[in-house]
Amino acid sequence: MSEGTDLPGTTLADRYRIDREIGRGGMSVVYLAHDLRHDRPVAVKLLRPDVAASIGGDRFQREIEIEAGLQHPNILPVYDSGSSDGSLWFVMPFIEGDNLAKRLEREGPLSAEEATRIVTEVAGALQYAHDRDIVHRDIKPSNILFSSGHALVADFGIARALSQVADDALTATGLTVGTPVYMSPEQAGGEPVDRRADVYSLGCVLYEMLAGEPPYQGDSARAVLTKQMIGTIPSIETTRTDLPPHFGPTLRRALAKDP
Repeated sequence: MSEGTDLPGTTLADRYRIDREIGRGGMSVVYLAHDLRHDRPVAVKLLRPDVAASIGGDRFQREIEIEAGLQHPNILPVYDSGSSDGSLWFVMPFIEGDNLAKRLEREGPLSAEEATRIVTEVAGALQYAHDRDIVHRDIKPSNILFSSGHALVADFGIARALSQVADDALTATGLTVGTPVYMSPEQAGGEPVDRRADVYSLGCVLYEMLAGEPPYQGDSARAVLTKQMIGTIPSIETTRTDLPPHFGPTLRRALAKDP
């Protein structure tokens, strides 16, 4: 989308000016925009039309309001949200720094100390949300942003809203909640999930921070999901002989097949 293009709907056009597209995924498109009311840069995320139709405006708004109530230094806050011309959207701070996915692509495996610092900050954010019965369901490197060096967890809203949609609606639109490479076995199998699914996903992220690649990969989403459910847990000690001894047992517990 070129500079100066408006978002759909009068409400959005009156309050946010789009500068450029900065991200695109399976469920949404993210734009860098200017908040006209507060004179600040923001990130506006628009859900794909099929995703928006599956969730519905009322359900989306209820869930986003819950997410907007999360106040934690390692959770990316929600500034605004709504529906317009059939589109569902929400507004977040614009973070200029990299996300973890880009950092790993650029730098490769991280030191034990740095991986520990990042995973501890993310775990603190998840613990805060879990204590309020909120499960993220899509923890992955691209949802971990950095501001002044500190980790910020993004996208609680979309995953939680989707998790409330009936399975038939998701199947009909071909949607999957979560990302196969980081998805817990119970989530991969379509079973109910709780906070332990986030622990598994964070284990996958920690493994990738240390090894430079996720624990399970494959030629297709189905192949990856099969490995998540029945594959042997890879040994981080084989890949990284320089790690303190507690990393191996920690990862094996986080990546256990039994929740």
